Amino acid sequence: MKTVVTILGLSLSLIACIDMQTASQDPAKNTKAAYNKDLKGCQEDYPEAGSGAHIKQWISCMNLKGWK
Repeated sequence: MKTVVTILGLSLSLIACIDMQTASQDPAKNTKAAYNKDLKGCQEDYPEAGSGAHIKQWISCMNLKGWK
């Protein structure tokens, strides 16, 4: 369990350092809950890879879902 928390923390740190989309094109969807739901869906569709390629996939996925 401790390892999972550490990995999650490191992943969130990396995400914070990149240009992750935080505003939706749809004003009704512009909530933290909607953002977290869409991000979780992208993370499930594109699991973490050792090379870090998953972050670019998450960004592309969020773009497709309307987050800019």
